[in-house]
Amino acid sequence: MKENIIQDKSFRFAVKSIHIYKTLQSRKEYILSKQLLRSGTSVGANIRESANAQSKADFVHKLHISQKECAESIYWLDLLKETDYITLEEYAELHEPARELLRIIRSIILTTKKNMSSSNS
Repeated sequence: MKENIIQDKSFRFAVKSIHIYKTLQSRKEYILSKQLLRSGTSVGANIRESANAQSKADFVHKLHISQKECAESIYWLDLLKETDYITLEEYAELHEPARELLRIIRSIILTTKKNMSSSNS
């Protein structure tokens, strides 16, 4: 079975999001950590859904949702860092994988849209 890099990276990001959520819970931070948990785990869930899309348009739609959730995760990470709820080390552990995921997702969307428009020509 061929390795799916985006699924693997998004799954690892979700796991890291869960771990930081648990850490933040122990620090008595409940609201922002829950937001990060939701968006961080949603990235991979939507990527997994896209693998079973009914059409190329549905595939792109699922990836757009994943892109939004990834951008939202970056927002929560930035906020958690700026308010000193997470350390710079904790921030870097999640921020760079999130930025990488965002770049990959955007690239897949652009490539798929380009291929859709060239096949319609």
